[in-house]
Amino acid sequence: MSRLQTRFAQLKEQNRAALVTFVTAGDPGYDTSLAILKGLPAAGADVIELGMPFTDPMADGPAIQLANIRALEAKQNLLKTLQMVREFRKDNNDTPLVLMGYFNPIHKYGVPKFIADAKEAGVDGLIVVDMPPEHNGELCDPAQAAGIDFIRLTTPTTDDVRLPTVLNGSSGFVYYGIRGRCDRRWRCDPGTRRGSRDPPASAYRPADQHRFWYPHTGTGGRHRAPGRWRGGGLGPDRSHRQCQQ
Repeated sequence: MSRLQTRFAQLKEQNRAALVTFVTAGDPGYDTSLAILKGLPAAGADVIELGMPFTDPMADGPAIQLANIRALEAKQNLLKTLQMVREFRKDNNDTPLVLMGYFNPIHKYGVPKFIADAKEAGVDGLIVVDMPPEHNGELCDPAQAAGIDFIRLTTPTTDDVRLPTVLNGSSGFVYYGIRGRCDRRWRCDPGTRRGSRDPPASAYRPADQHRFWYPHTGTGGRHRAPGRWRGGGLGPDRSHRQCQQ
């Protein structure tokens, strides 16, 4: 089994949700970022998402935008990000690590070389937010052929017609989040499907956007799996209750 499959199997046996952490590679500098990355498993991270810095992170909010700016100002690039993964793997061969970002840096690097170097470095999966399933042949298919999971994004507005297309070719887990940029400080109440930057107080409350992760079990039927919220604004008690849902 892959590291992601192994980790989710362990979590299922333990009957608990995964703590999936995100950091931007190279923020605020290479050495500090590497130290943070290496410290995450001991701090409780079950899965790590490592952001690939990019000049135009259009799906992210101010916090991650600023992290990208700081990393780029510190001369972080995709080559250094892959080297960071290699350094991480010298001490940790168990924690799944997923690269998250946009297609432009990968395209510039060269897709075949990127996939080969990512596999060699110890990358377990990719979340590339601007690569829809209609373009599977450009990155998803060759990545999976090399043994790297390709993680798809869905939202509450992904209907039953679109969902099978999204799940087809998805592996590792499915990233499920409400509509809008990451780290926007509004959270949709359970059962509410609408999203808005200025929602009515009766439907939304200030909080960090929550996210869910569903291990991919095929395209038939509904998918049941542990979830994880981006819980910076929720506090430990409320985050724990949310994860039990």
